[in-house]
Amino acid sequence: MTDAIEIRGLAKRFGGVRALDGVDLTIAQGEFFGLLGPNGAGKTTLISVLAGLARPDRGTARVLGHDVLTAYRAARRLLGVVPQELVFDPFFTVRETLRLQSGYYGLRRNDAWIDEVMHHLDLAGKADANMRALSGGMKRRVLIAQALVHRPPVIVLDEPTAGVDVELRHGLWQFVQRLNAEGHTIVLTTHYLEEAEALCGRIAMLKQGRVVALDTTANLIRQFHALYVRLRLAGQLPAALLPLRVTRAAGEEDALLLQIQDYAEVERVLATLRAGGCTILELEIVQPDLEEVFVRIMRGR
Repeated sequence: MTDAIEIRGLAKRFGGVRALDGVDLTIAQGEFFGLLGPNGAGKTTLISVLAGLARPDRGTARVLGHDVLTAYRAARRLLGVVPQELVFDPFFTVRETLRLQSGYYGLRRNDAWIDEVMHHLDLAGKADANMRALSGGMKRRVLIAQALVHRPPVIVLDEPTAGVDVELRHGLWQFVQRLNAEGHTIVLTTHYLEEAEALCGRIAMLKQGRVVALDTTANLIRQFHALYVRLRLAGQLPAALLPLRVTRAAGEEDALLLQIQDYAEVERVLATLRAGGCTILELEIVQPDLEEVFVRIMRGR
């Protein structure tokens, strides 16, 4: 079976900045794939190459076997991209915008699908509203609808839930998961790592234009076997437990996080706290998650 996306040796510079540095990546048809990385890692540049918005300096990129440079018409017809930036024409209504987008792909009678997409994205009530009158969250919904209007088999979502409300996020993921179940390939970039962990079967992590991790979500998390005991105490942490302490995130300075190797070590921690006269105000056993894996890989650990 032809891969949904095949990238080989992709490189791209912008002046002195190396945005992509020899990226190799293959995404199978029907995958829900996560593309993660910090700002400036090369994610948007990679998507721009796939969409035909940027030309690589070297390497190849194919969508369902069609080269994005030499067979660009076919490649673009097979791809739907939700951009990170809010780009819209202020002179059209929502329905007119989606009809116009359909026309780019030669689809003349597409109103039934447009209505379905608007329904699932909660846009039906705004169908006749002018684009410039919409809120930022509503405009992002229209961008998602534009990417789906020609029913592309490969869908790239670049930060699709940035700045949108929880209700839309929930409805959007239900719709996208349905499309994935129907055979559509989904490629997601997001800074909400809990979304990637819940949705993506495989994940690639980019750093400085290179793929630094690529595996199933479960295997990436499994690389880190440590458990954590999250505590709030009345009293000082005993000196014997100080070597287990790790740094807490900003805003949780009053919480302690101790790294342990297995559940059997919990009793030793509790015994040491009792011996030290500490009162436990709060205790939680924390398992590794994708955010921890991401941070440690980005730090080169």
